[in-house]
Amino acid sequence: MTDINANAPDPGRERCKFTQGSSLFEWIGFCEAASLVSAPAAIYIVAMMLRIPFVKKAPLVSVVRLAGAIGISGRGASLNDVSLAPVLEAAFSKGKPDAVALEINSPGGSPVQSSLIGARIRRLAQEKDIPVIAFVEDVAASGGYWLAVSADEIWADASSIIGSIGVISAGFGAQELLARYGVERRVYTAGESKSMLDPFRAEDPEDVARLKGLLGDIHTNFIDHVTERRGDKLDGSHELFTGEIWLAKRATELGLIDGIAHLKPALQARFGDKVKLRNYGIKRPFLSRFGVQLAQDAVAGIEERAAFARFGL
Repeated sequence: MTDINANAPDPGRERCKFTQGSSLFEWIGFCEAASLVSAPAAIYIVAMMLRIPFVKKAPLVSVVRLAGAIGISGRGASLNDVSLAPVLEAAFSKGKPDAVALEINSPGGSPVQSSLIGARIRRLAQEKDIPVIAFVEDVAASGGYWLAVSADEIWADASSIIGSIGVISAGFGAQELLARYGVERRVYTAGESKSMLDPFRAEDPEDVARLKGLLGDIHTNFIDHVTERRGDKLDGSHELFTGEIWLAKRATELGLIDGIAHLKPALQARFGDKVKLRNYGIKRPFLSRFGVQLAQDAVAGIEERAAFARFGL
């Protein structure tokens, strides 16, 4: 008896012809799969293999949270270049984002760590050719504003605090306290400036002058960074570098930020309602979650609380 299906085309072989323009390995692999699945499923496999060009992905924006004081030691979640390096690398690389958004809430901190983080943001933005947009929450002051200026645009809430473009050094003098209790402190140095600004001896005018010189140089670096990044947007008729702070509306008028906007609606307006936001941030070390670093975290928390308190927060 003749088999009526003997001369019928083999569906698997017919589907194999669909991919003959592909590489040998793709062709062989597809032929194996085609013999095991239905025609619709085989077409789906081909579509995935060929990455159909007319299937458009939803825009992707990486959101990096930069919250807290910058460079406070002894705290796992502190904002510093070492902790943020893998976070920023992933944010700029994973999924080929259309933009990177910085979610900033920082009163500042270490000028060096602010500079290192800001430089890393700019370097990655240029290497990947990705725009960076900053959104300020409560405050972007001092080093926090340094980070914001590292973005191509800065947006804030109407009540956000912006500015404090200056440098500060503070301490205490305890020499009278030691004398009152009859405590004698003994210090031995090699180098006449080694014990500069020792809090347990009377203040030396030469030490103060030397410190002010250092603060002035750091302030100049800060001014240069803001001027380079904001350029012609800055209001040249107003003194912006005195350490003064402003709310967002006035900061916009002065050119320190670009306007008032919130992160999600602003990104939806720019990239469409289907924009995907992928969040990145520093994770606390595993052991610190169980109180192993409780004492260090408590001290760092007090320091950070004091930094925010300067701005009434």
